[in-house]
Amino acid sequence: MGRWEPGARERLVVAAVDLFAEQGYDATTVAQIAERAGVTKSTFFRHFPDKRELLVAGQDALRRLLAEGIAEAPAEASPLEAVAAGLERASATMGPMNHELGPRLKAAIAASAELQERDALKSVSLAAAMTEALVARGVPGATAALAGELGVLAFKRGYAAWSQGAASDSLAPYALAALEELRAASAALG
Repeated sequence: MGRWEPGARERLVVAAVDLFAEQGYDATTVAQIAERAGVTKSTFFRHFPDKRELLVAGQDALRRLLAEGIAEAPAEASPLEAVAAGLERASATMGPMNHELGPRLKAAIAASAELQERDALKSVSLAAAMTEALVARGVPGATAALAGELGVLAFKRGYAAWSQGAASDSLAPYALAALEELRAASAALG
C-alpha cells in the first residue's frame, strides 16, 4: 500500500464516495475504503475519526472561507452582498475533484438517513458561520440568520447546478445566480 504517498485524504474521500454509491453507506467498511484508496486503516484514522466524517471533509475550511469573505466585504455591502462575497471566496477553492464528486455524493446522501442527518448538521454549521460573521459586521441577529440561511441554500443550489455543468466552469457564478434567485423569491413573499 502507498502508505506515504501524497493525497491520501483526497483518495480516501473519492474511494468512500465511490463505494457508498456502489454498495451503499451501511455496507461500506473503513477497511474497504482504505483498501480502495491504497492506504492502511491506521492512515484512514489519522485523517478521519469515522466513515461518516468523510463526507464533511473540508467543512471547517469552508466555514472559515465563508466567514472571511463576509468579513472582508466592503463596509457598505448589504447583508446579502456580504454573503455573496463569502460565497465567492468559498467557491474559489472548489476544483475538479469537487465538481466530479458532486453527483455521486448527492446520490450517496440521498440513499442514507445517517448521511442526510450529517449533511443537515453541516448546513446548520455553515449557516451559523455566516450568521456570526454578519453579526460581527453589525447586522441585526434575525437579519443575519436569514441571510446566513439563504447563503447556505444558495451554496447548495449553486453546487448542485455546477456539478451538472462543464468541469471548466467556476462554482461562483452558479452560487451567485442561486443567491439572486433566492433574493427575488423572498421579495415575492410580500
